[in-house]
Amino acid sequence: MLLSSDLRRQNMKLGAHYQLLFPSQGSKTMSFGNDFGWLHYTWIDVGTPNVSFLVALDAGSDLLWVPCDCVQCAPLSAGYYSSLDRDLNEYNPSVSSTSKHLSCSHQLCESGPNCKNPKQPCPYTISYFSENTSSSGLLIEDTLHLASGSDNTSSAFVQAPIIIGCGMRQSGGYLDGVAPDGLMGLGLGEIAVPSILAKAGLVRNSFSLCFNEDDSGRIFFGDLGPATQQSASFLPLAGTYKTYVVGVEACCIGNSCLKQTSFKALIDSGTSFTFLPNEVYEKIAKEFDRHVNATRSSYEGSPWQYCYKSSTQELREVPSVTLMFPLNNSFVVYNPAFMIYGNQGVIGFCLAIQPVDGDIGTIGQNFMTGHRMVFDRENMKLGWSHSECQDLSDGKRMPLNSPPNGTPSNSLPTNERQNATGGHAVAPAVAGRAPSKPSAASTPLILSRFSLLRMLPALLLVFNFLLDLRADSGIV
Repeated sequence: MLLSSDLRRQNMKLGAHYQLLFPSQGSKTMSFGNDFGWLHYTWIDVGTPNVSFLVALDAGSDLLWVPCDCVQCAPLSAGYYSSLDRDLNEYNPSVSSTSKHLSCSHQLCESGPNCKNPKQPCPYTISYFSENTSSSGLLIEDTLHLASGSDNTSSAFVQAPIIIGCGMRQSGGYLDGVAPDGLMGLGLGEIAVPSILAKAGLVRNSFSLCFNEDDSGRIFFGDLGPATQQSASFLPLAGTYKTYVVGVEACCIGNSCLKQTSFKALIDSGTSFTFLPNEVYEKIAKEFDRHVNATRSSYEGSPWQYCYKSSTQELREVPSVTLMFPLNNSFVVYNPAFMIYGNQGVIGFCLAIQPVDGDIGTIGQNFMTGHRMVFDRENMKLGWSHSECQDLSDGKRMPLNSPPNGTPSNSLPTNERQNATGGHAVAPAVAGRAPSKPSAASTPLILSRFSLLRMLPALLLVFNFLLDLRADSGIV
């Protein structure tokens, strides 16, 4: 063990083998809006021969799982989803020549102490914040197919040994349109893909997510971000780094910064929208309302309290939300609103923030849009810069862009898209680990099957619960 550890340390000193890694089908991510819980997804290839899966990207949990030897899984036929043009796949470990069961004696088998025999396959059960949402099955070792790219090397394909959850049984949101083909946990746990890739010396211990306003995006493993990016340190909770939490010093609406609006926030791509502690939310919402020159309104099925009647021409007046961090670092959300569409286009908008109890909020995917978000796990920092999410694999860089002017060029999908033939309403996802287990999705939106996220107090990662969490667990 000491020799293995020394070799690993020496390999890291020599530098990572690749500057960047990304899924073998490309670095691109995509969002299907209401069809798939408003999360971002990417195609990955697993096993030998390789099989493709459309997995949700969740920085709030750790495990990569896919539907496998299904007892209870979501429908995988493209005909069930209005946004897909091909069927989704089910993983079968017995067909992959590179798969083997993780035994109960393995250090990453969380359920090991409860196994009757240390040589038996390791079972897992992961519960998510969304009510009654979970995945369970067996842990498998197999190959994840990746591609490399950098300024100095030509593209090459990489077969990286990883751990996969063979998800035999899903429940809740996972049966109803959220992550029907699996989920990739990107958290800090040892079982997470970024952790495994870095520990193997394949890339630096960092990754980036970039979400664009046109529902496209990028994911890169090993990306430390540009030197010009702003940053904030991750904070430990209960003395341990369990997940990506930062400390916000103050909040501003437009040019007006508010007193007593500091809070801790979980940075989570697996949560569709943003949630702030009650007291902070009330101050921000009231100041936002003071800046908006539009008539208050309400829209059926909307979870948001501050909604307004408006037209496309009036959207220029929607104020920005700025989160202030130490050393005068600022994270600017130029479009904090969710657009409401009618037959003639935009008819209104809502401040896309909800209140939660406690002192820990969640910066969700909607606030990340337009930014290259760098999860620098080597230096335990979050980095960010404005970006249109260009491809880094051909040696190009994601340039900094000037702040957008006027009306946002794109909004979340329209009612027409949401109500496409064969489509169905699903809840925005809520990622992050649930008490004594992990995370998941759920809150229908502009459509009728909406329910408020009353389960979100759990999302606060209460310190008492954190004391019981295992460091190597995870998911959305």
